[in-house]
Amino acid sequence: MKNADFDEGSHRNSVPILAWDFHYEYLNELKAIFSDLKKVNKISNQFTWNEKNLEIEERIKEEVVVVTDLDLKIVFVSNGIKRMTGYSECEVLGRTPKMFQGPETSKTVLKEIREAIKLQVPFEKTIQNYRKDGRTYNCQINGVPVFNLKGKLTHFIAFEKEVA
Repeated sequence: MKNADFDEGSHRNSVPILAWDFHYEYLNELKAIFSDLKKVNKISNQFTWNEKNLEIEERIKEEVVVVTDLDLKIVFVSNGIKRMTGYSECEVLGRTPKMFQGPETSKTVLKEIREAIKLQVPFEKTIQNYRKDGRTYNCQINGVPVFNLKGKLTHFIAFEKEVA
């Protein structure tokens, strides 16, 4: 086999490097989702959540999932938080969702959210939040109180996504 034949043959079976990059990104995203599900399942099992209507496995793929304790301290946040807010997981854990609020955040909507939390009822609101770099974004929040199998409130969970 001549060198020219080898070169000609090797070009036919090549795969563009970009294809590998996309594949790598996709695998990393799947790995992040799997890791998120593992963490949230650990919390769920520890507190014996009644997960019937939460649909966490489906929603975590498209939305940012934020779990707070009863004091509204963040105990879990999915990997999508970085993309939406600029904050990493370690920067938000232990803090409250107030960290995303600022001067343009609607006081009326905040009051409605606080009322729903106090009444332990689900809510869906869109609010203007702030990214780490100070830019604003509209965040649609679907908040749900989470009860254990005995009916006791243990956490709040918010499914969030950026909307136009």
